[in-house]
Amino acid sequence: MVEHERTGPVDLVVWGFSRIAMILPAVIVSIMFYEVVMRYVFARPTLWVNEASLWLAGMVYLFAGLYAMQQRSHIRIFILYDMVPRWLRRTFDVLSVACLSGFAIATIWGGYGEAYAKLMRWERFGTAWDPPIPATMKPLILLTLVFVMLQAISNLVHDWNRDPEHHDPADEVDFEIEEIKAAQAAPKE
Repeated sequence: MVEHERTGPVDLVVWGFSRIAMILPAVIVSIMFYEVVMRYVFARPTLWVNEASLWLAGMVYLFAGLYAMQQRSHIRIFILYDMVPRWLRRTFDVLSVACLSGFAIATIWGGYGEAYAKLMRWERFGTAWDPPIPATMKPLILLTLVFVMLQAISNLVHDWNRDPEHHDPADEVDFEIEEIKAAQAAPKE
């Protein structure tokens, strides 16, 4: 996969978050491997690996969504999008960014009080290890929504005057059509 170009300061921040999201699964696998070795080889299970892996996996989920927005790899119904004129495509883009921004603002508005309260009292998970997962994840969700909204607006501004992309069902095929045609046209022995 070829990454989409970074076009502004929001892209740079999201790109940084995405690099964290790409490293964290390896960290999760490493600590889970450590847990398996400690539990089944040394009979000394840990208290922290399960909660740490949940914590890190939540971060991966949030940061991967940001990366998908930056890469413009979110779901779009191209069969309709490609059939309409350019002005209507722009209208679709503005409406989708407006809906996404409305959702993000409403979620931030509704969740800010709870996230702030959890952060201020440093709410913990309630297990033996007792990490501050609620105190960190609730604000991180809201922060991620801010960046998703900013990234969507940045994409809209950057893509406004770009030439429209055309999609073909053959784009989804993993092999090259021309190679198949050439192989079919080649003389058989």
